[in-house]
Amino acid sequence: MRYLRLTDDAQLPALGQGTWGMGERAEHRSGEVRALRHGLDLGLGLIDTAEMYGSGGAEEVIAEAVDGRRDEAFLVSKVFPHNASKRGAIEACERSLTRLGTDRIDLYLLHWRGNVPLEETLEAFERLRSDGKILHYGVSNFDPADLADLWGEELGNRVVTNQVLYNLSRRGPEYDLLPECRDRDVPVMAYSPIEQGRLLGNGTIRRVAERHGVTAAQVALAWVLHQPGVCAIPKAATPEHVEQNKAALDLALTDEDVRELDREFPPPDAPTPLAIL
Repeated sequence: MRYLRLTDDAQLPALGQGTWGMGERAEHRSGEVRALRHGLDLGLGLIDTAEMYGSGGAEEVIAEAVDGRRDEAFLVSKVFPHNASKRGAIEACERSLTRLGTDRIDLYLLHWRGNVPLEETLEAFERLRSDGKILHYGVSNFDPADLADLWGEELGNRVVTNQVLYNLSRRGPEYDLLPECRDRDVPVMAYSPIEQGRLLGNGTIRRVAERHGVTAAQVALAWVLHQPGVCAIPKAATPEHVEQNKAALDLALTDEDVRELDREFPPPDAPTPLAIL
């Protein structure tokens, strides 16, 4: 496993497991638990979720998956903006802890920016960190203007990551957001690295995949993992899919591959509004 520096004493795995869509249907639960456990078997301990996912159901699936293996997992969860007040964030975190069946969340994020002042949310996060209920905190779906406001706050420099939509078809963050985060040594977590499957039929990606004898999904994921300062959290609902994601870590794209993908998916040449799914 490769890692990104999170703080002086912590590292963020470069590849994890997403859980968007999990915990919504009882008949899928055993398969979802099995996939997450297999990811743990393969060293994919980073598991991302949110109180929004399945109305907390995804957190309950994770609790079952990591039962007896909590120390192998790096758990990330997110709080709704409307719950991100000084009191509300603490109460939301307590509910997430209960659903996750754990005494701490490794990384707790503000899901997106809402109407609650950032200062208030950060104070709640700092209280949770001081109490040992979360170990680190960060944000999600923050564009450069949001980050400027964040870093203007007294506690803003304690934010350790920004989770955003980033993949071959959503390269806007490369223009300004990724450079700013790299300058501050803040890793970026890329969600939907294969655009929820919509990239898999692209002819260019498929040609690159054929050259390497891999799947289109592995090429799209390897491209994200190739970007400095970026980790990826793809969802996998089966053990086989988990194994394919893990193998993408070892897929080395050539300079020719990268040039071909750049022609198909040109990098941005101007600021681009941050996309959100």
